[in-house]
Amino acid sequence: MSELSDLYQDVILDHSRSPHNFRVLGNADRQAEGFNPLCGDQVTLYLKLDHDRIQDISFQGKGCAISKAAASMMTDSVKDKSPAEVEAIFHTFHEMVTGSKNEPIDPDRLGKLAVFSGVCEFPARIKCAVLPWHTLKSALEGKNGQVSTE
Repeated sequence: MSELSDLYQDVILDHSRSPHNFRVLGNADRQAEGFNPLCGDQVTLYLKLDHDRIQDISFQGKGCAISKAAASMMTDSVKDKSPAEVEAIFHTFHEMVTGSKNEPIDPDRLGKLAVFSGVCEFPARIKCAVLPWHTLKSALEGKNGQVSTE
């Protein structure tokens, strides 16, 4: 394994063991739940909006290392962002983890989220990485019900 892959793996494991923003957000405006039946990942996402920006975000749940790390790093990356900015980040992230874009994704566009670039090599893990993002999208749209990766 390359040094970069080792670093990426360490970052994912660190966020899985000690996830950022892992709590119930008491004053949340929005909440959404997500479930990945393939892996058993479950996430509940809490949002506090201020005008058209995510003022605060948190999550709770259980799941594999990739799912927890993705939720942790996503919550860090979307604070103070508008729904349009979140959608742009998610689109780029999704292209990266699915390998759907023929040319490489510029890691600067995703910042620390680039650690998930290797997920495209493990198709069963793609749903783990995108579950928090689909759940966030549902919360921003104000949809009720559970988001599923199936």
